[in-house]
Amino acid sequence: MAADPETEPQATLGGGCFWCLEAVFAELAGVRAVTPGYAGGHHPGPTYREVCTGRTGHAEVVRIDYDPAVIEYADLLRVFFSVHDPTTPNRQGHDIGPQYRSIILYEDDEQQRQARAVIDELEREGVFDAPIVTEVAPLGAFHPAEPYHHDYFARNPGQGYCQVVIAPKLAAFRRRFSERLKNPPAE
Repeated sequence: MAADPETEPQATLGGGCFWCLEAVFAELAGVRAVTPGYAGGHHPGPTYREVCTGRTGHAEVVRIDYDPAVIEYADLLRVFFSVHDPTTPNRQGHDIGPQYRSIILYEDDEQQRQARAVIDELEREGVFDAPIVTEVAPLGAFHPAEPYHHDYFARNPGQGYCQVVIAPKLAAFRRRFSERLKNPPAE
C-alpha cells in the first residue's frame, strides 16, 4: 500500500548519496515509504544533473513516510546519525559537494525541537570525535528524484558503488539495528 503524503508523518533527511539512505530506511520497521529526492535549494524543479553541479543549493535527501506508533521521529534521527558522518561539511566519503551535506529538513516546530535535542544528546555523549555540522533547516519544496533513482540499491546490488559503499553501510546498519528491522534475522 502506497503511503499518502497528505496524512503520513514524514521525515526529510540528507546525509550523502540518497541511494544509501533509501536502502537503510527501507528496511526499518515502521517506515512505510522512502522517496529519494532533492530539497533545501533554490532552483525550481531540479534534475539530478543540475543538483550534481552543486549550484542549485539542493541536497540529495530521502523523504521517509513512517508510522509513529512503530517508530518515533527521534529514533529515525538516531538511525540517521548512525549511518553517515555528520561531522564532515559537504562530504560523505568520496562524495563531495554541497549536495552531499548532512541536513535535517523539519516540517514543524516539534521536528525542529527534536532534531536539535538529538544533536545535543549526541554531542553530550561524545558519540563523534568532531562537532556535528548537520544543517537543521525548514523544509521548503521537496522534489522527487527521477524514477531511475528509486529503489536503486534493490535494483542494482551488483553495481560498483552499491557493492563498495552501500552494501557495507547496510550490513553495519542491519547488525546494529537488527531488532528494528522489518524482517529481523532468524535466531
